[in-house]
Amino acid sequence: MTKKIVIIGLGAGDLDQLPFGVYKKLQQEKNLFLRTREHPVVAVLEKEGMQFQSFDRVYEKHDQFAEVYEEITEFLLAEAAKAPVTYAVPGHPLIAERTVQLLLERGPERETEIEIGGGQSFLDAMFQSLAIDPIDGFQLLDGTALVKEDLLLKSHTIIGQVYDAFVASDVKLTLMEKLPDEYEVYIVTAAGSSEEVIKKVPLYELDREMELSNLTSVYVPPVEDEQILYKDFRKLRGIISELRGPNGCPWDKKQTHQSLKKYLIEESYELLEAIDNDDIDHMIEELGDVLLQVMLHAQIGEDEGYFSIDDVIEGLSSKMVRRHPHVFGDKTAENEEDVLRNWQEIKEQEKGGAVKSLLEGAGKGLPNLLKAYELQKEAAKVGFDWKTVAPILDKVKEEIDELSAEIDGSGQLDDIQLEYGDLLFALVNFARHYDINPEEALYKTNQKFMRRFAYIEQKAAEKGRKLEDHSLEELDAYWDEAKTQGL
Repeated sequence: MTKKIVIIGLGAGDLDQLPFGVYKKLQQEKNLFLRTREHPVVAVLEKEGMQFQSFDRVYEKHDQFAEVYEEITEFLLAEAAKAPVTYAVPGHPLIAERTVQLLLERGPERETEIEIGGGQSFLDAMFQSLAIDPIDGFQLLDGTALVKEDLLLKSHTIIGQVYDAFVASDVKLTLMEKLPDEYEVYIVTAAGSSEEVIKKVPLYELDREMELSNLTSVYVPPVEDEQILYKDFRKLRGIISELRGPNGCPWDKKQTHQSLKKYLIEESYELLEAIDNDDIDHMIEELGDVLLQVMLHAQIGEDEGYFSIDDVIEGLSSKMVRRHPHVFGDKTAENEEDVLRNWQEIKEQEKGGAVKSLLEGAGKGLPNLLKAYELQKEAAKVGFDWKTVAPILDKVKEEIDELSAEIDGSGQLDDIQLEYGDLLFALVNFARHYDINPEEALYKTNQKFMRRFAYIEQKAAEKGRKLEDHSLEELDAYWDEAKTQGL
């Protein structure tokens, strides 16, 4: 016996929209199953003698739609093993019907033929009722699985599967991440039928106006307000491209990878300061400034034909997936140490097994104070490190003595500079053993110096005297006052 499931669509609205071939099939079929009886044509066909079973009871049984679709699919495949089955769904079988996709996937595995019959899509009726042309840009999204990343704000957007107020609430909250609360959207029920209802509401009222219906969708008109589009990455990319374009900004058009280097360093440090100050507003601003530098470099690469931001994103995405097999693959990582060990192993594999210095790439691109920290950390991994702090302090004292001797001896600037560098390197090693980030430590000292110096300036102003008119002893006295006040 041939195992077979014929899937037909009930159309988008009332009986007038039902194709004649589908109508005849529904009248004649005895082994007929409906995904739901909540459809305008069902009551009419029942009066004409249509016999069927519906899966509405399955919806009441489960909390998750995935479980509903799973049960319907398995039930139909089991029934088809006994006798051919006809399965009817709202609209067209191949549009927004998860059970149909599951049947198409599993049918061949169960030696069951899946045949797609006719049916009118609800999209045709939606386009007509809303008077929109999809060629301007259109997307159809599932309201039960909507994520903000799927939204194309400049396109006509129809969100289906908005069954009830709960789904509508999720849709509303997702749209609000991209759109203003007052943005006007349309609730469309039974489009193209005699029961059609189209209601325009501000986004924040979407779930308040929603009623239970299997024929309800939400239409989001294309965004035309440029200000709203500022949240969209594509808009940012377009702005940067225009700045570098023929009619763009003379300064932006003049920049090169080399000329922008100093700005990337400056913006990164300004971001670090905002983080240290726990200043969220400035973090947002400074992260934007760092992103601007990334976008400018990517646009220069695209203008020169070497790479684009797409290549940057692709490389980053690929690396993150590759180096996190415990998240995206089959490896396990119970703790941070496991993660770091996996990361290091993968890095070694990426190098292709070539023998290279352990320190190659360590601290690459970092300021030299932090690079010293990273070089020492890498060397320590293979045991090239003191076990306690005492010999490190001895080394610091030794370097101070050598610096003093060089100053008192040759007095050559290059020699003094080398000894000074050795002293800094030893101090960084001391910091590492106490898990002190030398950059952060110096930052805090800089901030403390600025606060105390500001106090000195304030006291001088109160005396009505310029700083340079004070003796060093007087300025030191103000400094000591600042210390006693905890500045």
